[in-house]
Amino acid sequence: MSTFVSVQSRGTIALPPAIRRAYHLDQPGAQVEIVEEDGRLVLIPKVAIDAAQAWFWTDEWQTGEASASRELAAGDGEVYNDAGDFLAALP
Repeated sequence: MSTFVSVQSRGTIALPPAIRRAYHLDQPGAQVEIVEEDGRLVLIPKVAIDAAQAWFWTDEWQTGEASASRELAAGDGEVYNDAGDFLAALP
């Protein structure tokens, strides 16, 4: 997809509404990273993470999530249908 926008006098640009919605850039705190790459400017959408949810996006937690997903896909580990079964299995 290609879209042309005008660069304003202070260097600002306005992203079209459909693009803002598609990449969640219409949310408070959303930012765009600008990367210079081979003579091009690449815009990478960055949406702010709520501070209460930041723990989930740490490298350590994401490593654990990836490990759990691999185990689940391989059929390893145990699946509990409710909290009572899980608590009963704790040592």
